[in-house]
Order: sequence, then C-alpha cells, then structure tokens
Amino acid sequence: MDLGIKGKRALVCASSKGLGRGCAVALAEAGVDLVLNARGAEALEATAADIRTKYNVNVETVAADVTSEDGRAKVLAVAGQVDILVTNAGGPPPGMWTDWDRADFIAALDANMLTPIALIKALVPRMMERGWGRVVNITSVSVKAPIPVLGLSNAARTGLTGYVAGTSRQVASRGVTINNLLPGLHDTDRMISLDTNASETTGKSFDDIRAEKCASIPAGRYGTADEFGATCAFICSQHAGFMIGQNVLLDGGATVSTM
Repeated sequence: MDLGIKGKRALVCASSKGLGRGCAVALAEAGVDLVLNARGAEALEATAADIRTKYNVNVETVAADVTSEDGRAKVLAVAGQVDILVTNAGGPPPGMWTDWDRADFIAALDANMLTPIALIKALVPRMMERGWGRVVNITSVSVKAPIPVLGLSNAARTGLTGYVAGTSRQVASRGVTINNLLPGLHDTDRMISLDTNASETTGKSFDDIRAEKCASIPAGRYGTADEFGATCAFICSQHAGFMIGQNVLLDGGATVSTM
C-alpha cells in the first residue's frame, strides 16, 4: 500500500534502537525524510547509515537527551519544520509504590508526559498552518491495564493520554491528527532489562520468565519492532486522517477488554 507520505519530513525520538528504530525504518520505507534522535551517538549514527543505504532518504541525527530542556532545544533546532512527530522515551525504572518519592515522579513526568507535550506545542502549530500533520506518541499498554511494578510509568503515560484526548480534538479540523500507540511486550532492549530484573527478583531463570510471559499472550510471542513500526507508519499515513485521539493497542491480545 502506498501510504501517501513520500517526501514528508519526520522527527522520530529515541530512534536508534527498539520500537523507535522500528518506526523510523517503516517511515523511511514509505519515502519519508528523517530527523533521528537518541542519547547515544554511536548507535544513532549506525542506524542512520543503515537507513540511508537501504531506503535512499535524507537522514539527519541529533545525539541529545530529548527529555532535558537543553537536549530538546538541540533536537528542535535541527528538526525545524516537520510534518510528522513520533515521540518516544525510555520508561522509568520498575519498583514498588513504597520505593518512589517526589523526585522520582517528577523525573517520570518530565520524560514520559511533559517532554511529548513540549514537542507537540513546539511543532504542531506549523503543521496546523500548513493544514497537515501527524503525531504519534509511543506510550504503553499500562495506560489501559496498569502494571503494578511500573507505577511511575503508569502515572506519567496516563497523564499524557488525558492531555492528548483533549488536544487532539482541538487541532483535528486543521488537518493534524494526534494518536497514541500502546505497545505491550515487544522484544527490545527495554524488555530484556525488565525480564532480567524479574529474574533477579524472583530467582527464576531469564528463559523461564520469558516463557511465562509468552504463555500469557494469545499470540504466543513477543511483538517485533518491525510490525510495531509498520503500524506507526500507517497511523502517519494519508489513509489515517479520520483517526483522532485514539489509543491503539499492539499487545498480541494480552489485554482482555471489549473496548
């Protein structure tokens, strides 16, 4: 399917690895020029070089922490005017409710709620002026089904979801869509970290932890970055202009819910 976005320009955050990279690759395959951001320069440049070679699109990079004010300024300076924004940032560490204090919550809100909001406020007005734009926020299945050990993430990402619910409906008439993509268990570095933590906490082997989790997913496996990216690219396409303020689950059927 031709997504109708060839020649568009996208900023994809945290895109050197994992789900962010999957989104960047899928957009590049659709002919979109990219501004890629991540904290680690080496992995970022490797990803950029691979995408340039395979898809013949223009790729710029910004090695910076987009969750910091200075880092965000660097990213926005390079991004300039974009048609597509994919927000993404690593989640806060797992733990129990007794582990976290105010500083922990502020850090989580800065990374997973306030950073996406700042990027939306910076980039969406120009999209509205041009009459077309797409924003996809990578959040988490936890906004629909809270994960007890990820309380910091549950809180911050649910806050962003509420913001998007209202904001998306205020900008839709100007040709701009804002939606959230909610990953469940995907085979990424983040999941390796979480599974390792679970193994150390429970005393079970890493493989046993993974097998138990896969058994809880109707699809019987973890998701892949490639299929996640393809879903993101569709939401960014010309065909998804009537999709407004939605929370799209991509979790292999693990969340048991009618709506």
